[in-house]
Amino acid sequence: MTTPRTVAILGSTGSIGTQALDVISRNPDRFRVVALSAGTNLDLLAEQAVTFEVELVALASGTAERVAEAIGAHAVRAGRAGYRPQVVVGDDAAVAAAAHGADVVLNGITGSIGLRPTLAALREGAVLALANKESLIVGGPLVKAAAAPGQVVPVDSEHSAIAQSLRGGRVEEVRRLVITASGGPFRGRSRESLRDVTPQEALAHPNFSMGRVVTTNSATLVNKGLEVIEAHLLFDIPFEQIEVVVHPQQLIHSMVEFVDGSTIAQAGPPRMLVPIALGLSWPERLADVDVPVDWTQAQTWEFEPLDDEAFPAVRLAREVGAAGGTHPAVYNAANEVAVDAFHEGRISFVDIVDTVDRVVHEHGDDAGATTGSGAGIESTSLTVEDVMRADSWARDRARKVLGLENERLSDVEGALR
Repeated sequence: MTTPRTVAILGSTGSIGTQALDVISRNPDRFRVVALSAGTNLDLLAEQAVTFEVELVALASGTAERVAEAIGAHAVRAGRAGYRPQVVVGDDAAVAAAAHGADVVLNGITGSIGLRPTLAALREGAVLALANKESLIVGGPLVKAAAAPGQVVPVDSEHSAIAQSLRGGRVEEVRRLVITASGGPFRGRSRESLRDVTPQEALAHPNFSMGRVVTTNSATLVNKGLEVIEAHLLFDIPFEQIEVVVHPQQLIHSMVEFVDGSTIAQAGPPRMLVPIALGLSWPERLADVDVPVDWTQAQTWEFEPLDDEAFPAVRLAREVGAAGGTHPAVYNAANEVAVDAFHEGRISFVDIVDTVDRVVHEHGDDAGATTGSGAGIESTSLTVEDVMRADSWARDRARKVLGLENERLSDVEGALR
């Protein structure tokens, strides 16, 4: 009998984490959860910990006493009053979970705060099932230097699709990677018509239910820009060989075109279960993870070119990825600040990417190198501190650009145009 893989899940109370636990619960002979981490959702974290009887429970906020109390209450209700896991609380809680010694660490944290846990998992020799794309994007050279061949398994559906499709040929036979995009809720809209869209409209993704930042990024296509950088780093394919194509149905998750003219695509429902399961079990597949496409039913799949004028985020991401160094960290951080400002009603939808563009280009100016932003740092000498410093600089600069110091909204919008 095969020994179950031990698993640590970072971001266990989020969408990726809860789906991963669902996959694991249906395959108890294949996996054993040993560590869980979350940000603030203590009640759900405690319930998960008791259900899976994990060894370590990590929470970013709160106190160890509160965590222990919550776990104790759930344990009593579940008839497991003697259950007492190790508890870690604080900024490094996710790092502790990542370094706990699991065979597989699933990083489902959102944002650049996932970088240190990613590096901790790699240092421990765990297989890193990576859903936290930001940690690879902002710390690309660091992550690549720390990872052994095959140690990082992508969980983003697009990159999982590429990894699966690459089984059909060698990397040197690849002509291009084709990343598919739904186009979000505003597909087909002009840039001018996007000025008046509301946060509620931006969160109405046609296929997925995700968190606020990821869903908004899908509407601006910042998410797709991040995925282009991620694909370049994961598969060592030049940016000029990575294309983005709009595919509204999202049944083809991405494709690989080979030099002989053949294209291999991975198709499935627009859900995350298969990529998550593969992240846990790679290179093997689990049975009956999701329902396959019903090929007996008539259906139409559409493909459209990306409108770079209305959605310039992908074009900017290529520029940022090519610049390397701390530029991707600045792109990501400025975007997170701008997304928050949009949802607070301070700026328009199109101002999100305009803000990122302005901050990224200021970062590249000679003056930027003297501000502590790390603009002049080469990728080969990059450190975690450089990345965090650039992240902090970009957030501060984006706040100033957006007038989060009592500037009037009209002045902010005028400065961006």
